[in-house]
Amino acid sequence: MELTSKKVNDVLVIEIKGRLTADCADQYKQEMGDFIAQDNHLVQDLNGLEYIDSTGLGAMVFILQRNFDDGGDIKLARLQGKARLVFDITKAYKIFDIFDTVEAATEAMKK
Repeated sequence: MELTSKKVNDVLVIEIKGRLTADCADQYKQEMGDFIAQDNHLVQDLNGLEYIDSTGLGAMVFILQRNFDDGGDIKLARLQGKARLVFDITKAYKIFDIFDTVEAATEAMKK
């Protein structure tokens, strides 16, 4: 798994590439914590997320909740393929704001 950041429409966007599984869930939490320390209103671009398991999904929920409790917000963008299937099966889409494009997610973040 690889996380990189960029600014889109003045919003911090974190690109997640690879597989988010039990093997790297702690790494994900640590790196997301570092990004949230910079800006707690951000978008996660999941276009490069090839696969996510239950532990990876749990890590995403943990980060979302912790950030929300601290007054932040996280939007998801470009969720597709096997990763989308996991969100559909688990109904995780009900707790995340998911957008088709990064631009739509960043616009929603500004509102």
